[in-house]
Amino acid sequence: MKQSSRLKETPAIKRRATRAVFKGAVQVGGGAPISVQSMTTTETRQVDATIRQIRSLERIGCDIVRVAAPSREDARAIAKIKSAVRIPVVADVHFNWRLAIEAIEAGADCVRVNPGNLGAARNARAVFDAARAAGISVRIGVNSGSIRERKGAHVVGPRGTAQLMVEKITDYLRLAERCGLDQVLVSAKCADALETIEVNRAIARATDCPIHLGVTAAGTFETALVRNSVGLGVLLAEGIGDTIRVSITGKPGDEVLAGHEILDSLHLGRPRPRLVACPTCGRCRIDLVRIARKVRRRLATVKAPIEVAVMGCVVNGPGEASEADVGIAGGKGYGLLFRKGRQAVKVPEKQLLERLFEAIEEIAAEADSQSGGTR
Repeated sequence: MKQSSRLKETPAIKRRATRAVFKGAVQVGGGAPISVQSMTTTETRQVDATIRQIRSLERIGCDIVRVAAPSREDARAIAKIKSAVRIPVVADVHFNWRLAIEAIEAGADCVRVNPGNLGAARNARAVFDAARAAGISVRIGVNSGSIRERKGAHVVGPRGTAQLMVEKITDYLRLAERCGLDQVLVSAKCADALETIEVNRAIARATDCPIHLGVTAAGTFETALVRNSVGLGVLLAEGIGDTIRVSITGKPGDEVLAGHEILDSLHLGRPRPRLVACPTCGRCRIDLVRIARKVRRRLATVKAPIEVAVMGCVVNGPGEASEADVGIAGGKGYGLLFRKGRQAVKVPEKQLLERLFEAIEEIAAEADSQSGGTR
């Protein structure tokens, strides 16, 4: 499909050059597209439930999934999970380095270790050696909450914490290098967006490793969207970041959709559907909020890079809708359906959503046909 004129007019972001690191078949860094991650909320040992959740994330475009491995049973369950899903599986390990070894032996595509709670350096060396022998990658992931230290009776302040996080990461990177492991990526996550920006800028200056971005403990949906959009958006606009997770207290699927929206807003993601919807006002005479929400959910499973406009009235509606591949502009109890810049038909409101979905399916099928069905 032809590129949107809006995208053609937007200058491209120059991304930071990094080494290529692999999580299974997914390349992170080295010029690869920025990948979107999430983490399962099931107990990993509950294999069937975990597989169902991962498959649901796959359907909406999750590139990499992380699972918790707090016990040997959870770590060993990765073998069965891996055989039933398509995307790479990362084992999230804290406190017990032996569980990281168990996860590697079970076939994890990557293990995440936290320098703030892994203990002595020999524990990290054991994990790095096992990962190198297995040919998989390691994420050195530091969170501000697990890295804080005390000086006397005082906790190190936010700026001191950022510096400490960088020091811990660089110490582990040197250790990985001595172990002969170059398949390493790093992350430094804080609950504060500005602190996250500060520490990741420092890491980007210190290493060529790919960086996993995220604002940790960002809160529930509305709060998390704002904090992640600010923290990740600034860094991504500066070319920093190779894979992201939008941390949300809620459904993992919301993290994936939000991640793609952030990347799409900066024109950094893979070609995907784009929804344009007006904010509504007193002129709107159709249930635009309900329609827009249903269209957003429907587009989550569409792979073709089509643009869909859902507009509430005739002021900006026809113009925005006609610029999209397909769109609607509302009236009183009806809507105008546009396709490829032309008004297709006037549709009663009760039929509007159904007719819009039919048009989306047809245009997505045309796009897939033009691309040879390779999406």
